[in-house]
Amino acid sequence: MVVMVMDGQGGGIGAAIIKALRKDIGNDLRVLGLGTNAIATSCMMRAGANRGATGENAIVRTCPRVDFILGPIAIIICDSMMGEVTANMCEAVCSCEAKKILIPLTQENVEIVGVTGEPLPHMVDQVVKKLIQEMG
Repeated sequence: MVVMVMDGQGGGIGAAIIKALRKDIGNDLRVLGLGTNAIATSCMMRAGANRGATGENAIVRTCPRVDFILGPIAIIICDSMMGEVTANMCEAVCSCEAKKILIPLTQENVEIVGVTGEPLPHMVDQVVKKLIQEMG
């Protein structure tokens, strides 16, 4: 199994996801940290990603090669994260066959109804539990 964690700006959400994956699943899982910028990638690498890459081309090329994509919902919103998420990135994430498990946090002008406003650590735990369930 290969899991891609995608994040941008400071990479804090991606880092939190990777730390939780390492804590609950361990080092047997191959985790790729894909950042929309170098700071986000660096943060995810320090959190325990096996490999990391930065930018549009890396994200577009990696999406079809992974089994799962984890990250904030902003990774499927064009021009989100202050413009860091490009249309090509969105298309790559949305159109690939990988199962997407997303955290409903966004600074964009988007509200998702029916979602409780739980703290980030609780949502990260839910992401990891869902991944474990999906992996069988």
